[in-house]
Amino acid sequence: MGSTMFLLFIAGVIAIAFEDKIRVNKAAVAVGLSIILWTMLIETENVDQSVINSLGNVSTTLFFVLASMAIIEIVDSHGAFNVILSLIKTRNKRKLLWIFSFLTFTFSAVLGNLATVIIMVTLIRRMVIYKEDRLIFSSMIIIAANAGGSWSPIGDVTTLILWTGGNITVWSQVYHVILSALTMMIVPLFFVTFMFGKEDAVQYFEEDEDDYVLSHITPFFKKAILVVGLVSLAMVPILQVAFNIPPFMGVLLGLTLLWIMTDRLYYYRRSKGLQELRVSRVFSRIDISTVLFFLGILMSVEALKISGELTVMSSYLNNLIPKPEIISFVLGLCSSFLDNVALVAGTVGMYPLASAGPFMVDGSFWTFLAYCAVTGGSIMIIGSASGVTVMGMEKIPFSYYFKKFTPLAFLGYVAGAAVYMFLF
Repeated sequence: MGSTMFLLFIAGVIAIAFEDKIRVNKAAVAVGLSIILWTMLIETENVDQSVINSLGNVSTTLFFVLASMAIIEIVDSHGAFNVILSLIKTRNKRKLLWIFSFLTFTFSAVLGNLATVIIMVTLIRRMVIYKEDRLIFSSMIIIAANAGGSWSPIGDVTTLILWTGGNITVWSQVYHVILSALTMMIVPLFFVTFMFGKEDAVQYFEEDEDDYVLSHITPFFKKAILVVGLVSLAMVPILQVAFNIPPFMGVLLGLTLLWIMTDRLYYYRRSKGLQELRVSRVFSRIDISTVLFFLGILMSVEALKISGELTVMSSYLNNLIPKPEIISFVLGLCSSFLDNVALVAGTVGMYPLASAGPFMVDGSFWTFLAYCAVTGGSIMIIGSASGVTVMGMEKIPFSYYFKKFTPLAFLGYVAGAAVYMFLF
């Protein structure tokens, strides 16, 4: 039964990968796959409570994504991102690529890679008109976001798991991984740069000064919306650490603040355009299919966890590859098509903390695992929440990313791993 489930999961992943060929939305495939896998489990054992628990775990991610997308949509609809864009003067595509890559790398360590890609892709949409250019920028943003998320304990869900579980500490993680993460980003970035001509310039979207809606939003309120939105996202990990507030509740708190601000402002302004800026209207503009795709994939992985397939795979790797660092490297490759959260959670359960050696607190196994599990997700666009989110936002075909960016991401992954092995 377990092997059949795993084969079905692989078949589902392949169907998602070739969405543009089979002409079936990836969300439909993912949701259908999760229903089939859970039905197979229900036929063999009573898993009612497991379904409820798994749905609870998955829902935290779904609400985080929904609230993050809503915050970004509110900020964007108020024209607040123009405050950031006004600080970027160059129009040269190569320079912009490097600027956005380093901004993404930095913000991911503070805001988390998922929230960062939503912000950066939104900015790219405001700055770059042509779809083919945005595909290049957005794909590079995925790589930069995962690289930036790997060297910070709050940069990705997997590093947060390792940190809160006591496997790594903040400064040790930064010290051990930041150079490898930087290498992971710069190697692909160097090659992607030459996808643009030396003198190529982007054609900006120009804000219409006569736009009725934007003309009724003061510069002060734009800045206030921007500050509250970004600080809300930045405070999520701080609230989690200081008050043990789950990330999805932290981001919902930020959304609540924006909700109050906008409702108070627009309650007496009955213009249809201004009413569209209220949070209750924003939800209608969120891509629900992306959220359903998350639901299907994560629930499918939960079914594999309940069936014990992920534990079997981890045990097999342990017997096949006794060297801990190589296990981390292979798990990173697996995270390119499997959920890295499930892989890391299973690995933490499989290897208890030791008093010495690679499995002790801040041991080489754990710090290298953080690098590999997060950056390995960049090898395939479906390998990380960041990639899946950008894939949904910009409608990036799997085949496009696989042909143009998978080889570069793999090269960067190997180069970053080599830097880690050389240094530590």
